Amino acid sequence: MTKKKFSIDFLLLGILILFFIISYLTISSARIYLPSYLGNLEMKQALFYLLGFILAGIIILLSNEKIYRLIYVLYGLGNLSLLLLLFFGSDINGSKCWFMIPGIGSIQPSEFMKIILILTLSVLTENFFQKKKVTIKEEFFFLIKVLVIVLIPSILTFLEPDTGAILMYFMITLGILFLSPLRRRWFIAAISSVIIVLGVIFSLYFWKQDVLIKLVGTDIFYRMDRILDWHQGSGMQLENSLVSIGSSGLTGHGYKKTPLYFPESGTDFIFSVYASNFGLFGALFLVILFIILDTHLITIAKNAKEEKSKYILSGFLFLLLYQQIQNMSMTLGILPITGITLPFISYGGSSLLSYFIMVGIILNINQESKRKGNIIYG
Repeated sequence: MTKKKFSIDFLLLGILILFFIISYLTISSARIYLPSYLGNLEMKQALFYLLGFILAGIIILLSNEKIYRLIYVLYGLGNLSLLLLLFFGSDINGSKCWFMIPGIGSIQPSEFMKIILILTLSVLTENFFQKKKVTIKEEFFFLIKVLVIVLIPSILTFLEPDTGAILMYFMITLGILFLSPLRRRWFIAAISSVIIVLGVIFSLYFWKQDVLIKLVGTDIFYRMDRILDWHQGSGMQLENSLVSIGSSGLTGHGYKKTPLYFPESGTDFIFSVYASNFGLFGALFLVILFIILDTHLITIAKNAKEEKSKYILSGFLFLLLYQQIQNMSMTLGILPITGITLPFISYGGSSLLSYFIMVGIILNINQESKRKGNIIYG
């Protein structure tokens, strides 16, 4: 007879608690520049954290296999929610990315679609590579299937529009495929295609704008202007961010003493608020926390007993790494401003709850690995 061992991942729990403290304090500090009608955002974030821990606990009680069996149903529901946004979503700043539910608040389906994509692609990839030998032709049709699965939510999300979410969909796909036995020539072809497409877009932008408008409409100019503003080091958000962070010194200006205004101080530019308040030491502390989290996920992936679990962890890790690097880099003027939030820190119930869904799944994977590696006989 075997007995199942149960253990708490104290390292992950400790990191999440520290993330909550940092998020709460920074959102509270950022609120001095936010409209009063938004209410007490830090308390709302605290409630989302509490709901997140409860949600992760519920998932731990379930078997991951039950979730995997429903994955294509979840994929269909995720795409349906993105489609319904185009008709019933609330228009905020020219985008229909949210459902407004009275008494609850806003729900952003694209945040949950990220997690659904991670699970869907992981299950699909494991099933495909279970065969001992895979031909190039079979890989080609597999990639077509992957492309279709990713393109459907990408097109629906583009119509909202939410470019940042689309970038994360493709980072998830890259992470899962990179870990798979897929032949590397496909990555070379994909990178070459992206370079060519970007070259064509920039060429049309500078020399044939009338053709570009006919192809993709006028919204492309807003996105291109944001990229060029970054390249030139201009733009009010970026300039204020650089001044606030650059003047914060080792210990910062102090709690609730953000010197300059940021339009998205509680979300996209929350790292600027945090770094300006707590300085270089505070920024390094947060970066180290992210590094510990990422390293811990890599360790769990290495110990995972199923390929599917490794793909899931790879997709989530690529998602986190991309958001961490993109968000902090754009506030420092290193990368373009794309509206990517900082995981576990930026305000947002949908994103936070989606991360905690992954936390529950990861804890199940870790627990399963420990059970299979450490069986107690009684």
